[in-house]
Amino acid sequence: MIEILAVLGMPLAGALLLAVIGERDEAPIVNVIACGLTLLAASALTVRVISSGPLLVADKLFFVDPFNVFLVALTALVGFTTAIFSQPYMRIEREHGRLTPRRLRLYHSMYQLFNFTMLLALLTNNMGILWVALEGATLATVLLVSLYRTPESLEAAWKYFILCGVGIAQALFGTILLYFAAEKILGAEGGALLWTELNAVKGELEPTVLSLAFVFLLVGYGTKVGLVPLHNWLPDAHAEGPTPVSAVLSGLLLNVALYAVVRCKVLVEGSVHTSFAKQLMMGFGLLSVVVAAFLLSRQKDIKRMFAYSSIEHMGIITFAFGMGGTLANFAGLLHMALHSLTKSAIFFCVGHIAQVKRTQRMAEIRGLTVSHPALGWSLGLGVVAIAGLPPMGLFMTEFLIVTTTFSRAPVLAIILGLALLVALGALLLRLNGLAFGDPDGRSEPSKASFLPVGLHLGLVLAAGVWLPPALVSWFQYVASLLN
Repeated sequence: MIEILAVLGMPLAGALLLAVIGERDEAPIVNVIACGLTLLAASALTVRVISSGPLLVADKLFFVDPFNVFLVALTALVGFTTAIFSQPYMRIEREHGRLTPRRLRLYHSMYQLFNFTMLLALLTNNMGILWVALEGATLATVLLVSLYRTPESLEAAWKYFILCGVGIAQALFGTILLYFAAEKILGAEGGALLWTELNAVKGELEPTVLSLAFVFLLVGYGTKVGLVPLHNWLPDAHAEGPTPVSAVLSGLLLNVALYAVVRCKVLVEGSVHTSFAKQLMMGFGLLSVVVAAFLLSRQKDIKRMFAYSSIEHMGIITFAFGMGGTLANFAGLLHMALHSLTKSAIFFCVGHIAQVKRTQRMAEIRGLTVSHPALGWSLGLGVVAIAGLPPMGLFMTEFLIVTTTFSRAPVLAIILGLALLVALGALLLRLNGLAFGDPDGRSEPSKASFLPVGLHLGLVLAAGVWLPPALVSWFQYVASLLN
């Protein structure tokens, strides 16, 4: 219990403290320390679950098993490294006159509050509190996306708020239907919304109501995942918000929303005993991959391009979890982790590139490997990883997903494989102009911190070469839980 309280208490205390001192010079250090302590608490919780098994504490309010503790550790890690990255990044933004001390205080406090809501969503056993936590994350990120207060950032924040607000309302209706189905069996008290209680009696729940509930839950939480055609908020939010916000949106929020969908899918499959939930997830996932792959090459803003890449990869993960089976679930889990690490590293690079070039337009960014070798080569390695090329870890996960699909649905595998090739071509074409050739446009000295970039890409490269047997066993066990 103490580990769970520490995981949730650190970011909440950090948010309260930074709401008071967030504009001071020491605020970025406090932000990093709060995230570091959260990571230590998450590591302790992970060790506890691995050694002792799942935890069900605080009158069944919190439930921690190998599935969500994996995401807790990932969330804490990306939150910590993003805080390290944001230290020099936000200082430069202030020097450029884009941020005032008051907005810096808002940024630091909302960053910690965002981490708190994500961790609460992962740790709670109550489907109602899960909904509340994701709604809280929406409100926190609206303030972060609009931080610059430009017309474009305000429009992006408004679009994000409206679309995700409508989506989360659909998820609320799905949660109500879930309660309606469970109340007849578990009673009218709070146990009817506890996931562990629902999972224990899922075979007795009304299939028709559960099917309808899953439609609303998938549409609602799928909006926050960024699944096509519910994705329109995501490119704007990435392009107009501060780059650390883009990193945590891609690395954390999308994962947590998909976690909610997967938890609901387990309940529906146990009740309906058909492929209804699988087909819906595979359909939305494949559509997202195809649409995002073709839109990648049409983007002119570098952050928007990688936002569409996030849509593509969340589609791949949704497709894998929808297909199900131990191998597909294993690949989906590993892809989720590696995508978070890779995409956040790419946004770290992109953020500093936008600062040294004073633009996000790709037409004005050329020859980075010549003008800023560290940034250029880091971006190149990140693109190689996110495009799914060997020896990076995402190559292995995409290979597993495509080959598994071939054994079950060859036509879908062909469509998926072609879409991945289109995305690969678009990314490499853009990388050629960004990284190579004669330098062009404005250029300032880079003050980037390469520690987060190197750590993330190093882990992704290591995963492509060798996975520790203990980690493989852990992922295999989690994958079997999701069947």
